[in-house]
Amino acid sequence: MQSVRIYEMPDCKMVASETGMFGDGKLESFDKWFSQQKRCLFPKDFLFWNDSGFRWLYMYEEGMDVPKEFEVIDFKGGLYAVATDIDQQTDMEALNKEVDVFLEKNGFERDMSRKELGNVITSPTAHKIMGYSQMDYYSPIKAK
Repeated sequence: MQSVRIYEMPDCKMVASETGMFGDGKLESFDKWFSQQKRCLFPKDFLFWNDSGFRWLYMYEEGMDVPKEFEVIDFKGGLYAVATDIDQQTDMEALNKEVDVFLEKNGFERDMSRKELGNVITSPTAHKIMGYSQMDYYSPIKAK
């Protein structure tokens, strides 16, 4: 059984938070806004490290009401290797090793020109039952 999957994200527009840290209000403000969006089959939000803090993205849809403190940006899609683990408890060294073994066996390598992404995939109902959330970790990749 494989525990890493390949996902291709299209080029698209994303609503972007300000760069910040949890607790400074910037990410909480974004979380409050995007949590009011209609819930879909798959999460549309992605978090990444942006040199000096986190930046949160949410897939933009035409006609969406975007608060002034957020911007709509062009997002370059591409291929990603996706692995799942428990949010805030992941052994990133072990996860990255598993992804690297998968990439080597399947003709891929990491694409360092794009940011790694993550998103929590657990619904509030499942979180309440399990007591934790699962997170997908997206590593940008390209053909070797």
